[in-house]
Amino acid sequence: MSIQQKLKQNPKLKAFMLYLMMPKGQARPRLWVKLFVNPFVHKKGKGSLIRRRTRIDVLPFQPFQLGRYATIEDFATVNNGMGAVIIGDSTRIGIGNVVIGPVTIGNNVILAQNIVLSGLNHGYQDPHTPIALQPCSVAQIVVEDDCWIGANSVITAGVTIGKHAVVAGGSVVTKNVPAYTIVAGNPARPIKQYNPDTGNWEKANG
Repeated sequence: MSIQQKLKQNPKLKAFMLYLMMPKGQARPRLWVKLFVNPFVHKKGKGSLIRRRTRIDVLPFQPFQLGRYATIEDFATVNNGMGAVIIGDSTRIGIGNVVIGPVTIGNNVILAQNIVLSGLNHGYQDPHTPIALQPCSVAQIVVEDDCWIGANSVITAGVTIGKHAVVAGGSVVTKNVPAYTIVAGNPARPIKQYNPDTGNWEKANG
């Protein structure tokens, strides 16, 4: 039985472990977790780099992987508290990005500045309970290989962005993006698609 399964079956043990690892009401783990636990639990690929001014809020209960020659730039935040964060080879997480799991990012992906990818949503349905106290839901975000996401974009929970797709700066992506497609706007819509028959990027239909 895995650690995650044991904790799910024992709420008191889970609460105690969380208390040891993270101050109450906070998302950032205690310093001892960062220094003495995470380096032995999470996989960091050859040549990868996490800049000094980052906030890596990762706990040992969920996976966090950084691929070979991948980079997390300054002022970025990565959080795996509610789901795994997997970052592929030669991928760049840009300045000021926020990545909240569950998120899987492929190889050779470029994320520009101030992008939010959040696989988490706060519950709000009970009007008599503060939103902060309601259960959260999660839905996997997947960014496939070779994508480019422009600055100030938001990728919402449950979205898959297909291979070699481009998200224009400032877009809010609420639906899946097909491979070899450029999307833009709020909500983001296809504006161009690659046509293998002509070898050109052509205006998207509709």
